Amino acid sequence: MPADPLFILVVIAVIAVVIILVLGLGGFASGGEFNKRNSNKLMRLRLIAQFIAVILIVIYVYLKKGIG
Repeated sequence: MPADPLFILVVIAVIAVVIILVLGLGGFASGGEFNKRNSNKLMRLRLIAQFIAVILIVIYVYLKKGIG
């Protein structure tokens, strides 16, 4: 299962969402100029990355369910 390219793509997408979320939370917690400049951009980027990750997870589960 870990050698499956789609599984690796799903893991990368989920890790990207986590990294974006941590960056956003860190900026929000510290406040300041970084938060003012980038909070909206990070939120939009997180939503897009999360949407892509969910779609990839659904495709992965659908394909694995069809095979088994």
